[in-house]
Amino acid sequence: MTQTMSSLNVTPAADPGRWPDIAAVPRCPFRGAVARALFTRTAARLPVRVTGPGGVAFGAGYNGLPVLTLHRPADFYQRIGAAGLIGFGESYMAGDWDCDDLTGLLTAFASEVDTLVPRPLQALRRLYVRRAPGADDASERNARRNIHRHYDLSNELFALFLDETMTYSAALFRQDADGEPVAARSLLAGAQRRKIDRLLDLAGVGPSSRVLEIGTGWGELAIRAAERGAQVLTVTLSEQQRALAAERIERAGLAGRAAVDLRDYRQVTGEFDAILSVEMIEAVGARYWPDYFAALNRLLAPGGRIGLQSITMPHRRMMATRYTHTWVLKYIFPGGLIPSVTAIERGAALAGLRVAGRRDFGAHYGPTLRIWREGFCAAQHEIGRLGFDEVFQRMWLLYLCYAEAGFRSRYLDVAQFLLVKGDSR
Repeated sequence: MTQTMSSLNVTPAADPGRWPDIAAVPRCPFRGAVARALFTRTAARLPVRVTGPGGVAFGAGYNGLPVLTLHRPADFYQRIGAAGLIGFGESYMAGDWDCDDLTGLLTAFASEVDTLVPRPLQALRRLYVRRAPGADDASERNARRNIHRHYDLSNELFALFLDETMTYSAALFRQDADGEPVAARSLLAGAQRRKIDRLLDLAGVGPSSRVLEIGTGWGELAIRAAERGAQVLTVTLSEQQRALAAERIERAGLAGRAAVDLRDYRQVTGEFDAILSVEMIEAVGARYWPDYFAALNRLLAPGGRIGLQSITMPHRRMMATRYTHTWVLKYIFPGGLIPSVTAIERGAALAGLRVAGRRDFGAHYGPTLRIWREGFCAAQHEIGRLGFDEVFQRMWLLYLCYAEAGFRSRYLDVAQFLLVKGDSR
């Protein structure tokens, strides 16, 4: 399956009202010239090839490796010069460049993330990298708006590329004799249920368990927990997710066992034998991790267990980038931060919890994202009929490829953590 959306225009029509930073090209000749020099230097040592108008080509790549095609080199360098990696993403959204293997290209960049900028210039990072805007801070006041911007786009949109379980997190595939995930779209629903069941087992969910889920998604975990005989409260800040999750629970005949509330995790009260949270901590933001772990401890019954699934990144990289405004934060997940394993362990300990177990399965996320990306590309016309324009579609394709590259390069991982009270044994 090609990673490009071939019927999209090279120059998508960017509505200035919706895409102001895509419709307008910044003009900063000096910084553009610096960006050109740095980009040319970087491509010269990466397994990629860059081509442009007039047959100009450079880079260390050769046949079979990713080819980045510059349609408007001047705009490309101006955007990067003005906004760094945010500008790189915006230049793709604007159609300044394309690539025959977008995931492969981004994987090559991710594999060398520490050396993309020369070390002497890295010391100047704080002078030119923008900080995340305060309006995106994941406070109780802002968190619902942040979630709305992504998860309330359209249930129909997500249904076009997710599987029947509507699960939007790493799947857990069966493995072959070499330990590699056996992944295909026909196997995705089973792999998602396998992931959920392993987390429910980790948290000890069974008949009569009082279960809290923080971050409902579209309800599959709540359904599977209720099918075990548990009494489930699941909370979300997404109105569209809440509506569909409640509908799915009702259709499954489990309305008496599972309830969906539109509620911030900080507002939940009660006591629960098991707490589940799947890839929600990434949206909490580092400033509020203490609140998040304190809430887990406050809500967990004595002897209870917490099953936490999180994407993770190296601690050193997390610390270096935690205040940076990135393309993903600007356009995809405002207000969030991917934690490191160390951050989770320390955050839990400060709240009186401890990590009693951890299972990493990052090798399964790349295939999960590949299947989503292939489904997204195959549904291009349906996505357009839902009202999502070409700039949006290029943005989301870049996001899915970017995430897949993070796992393919092993820059990112994902793990299921078992948390218990600090004095539990």
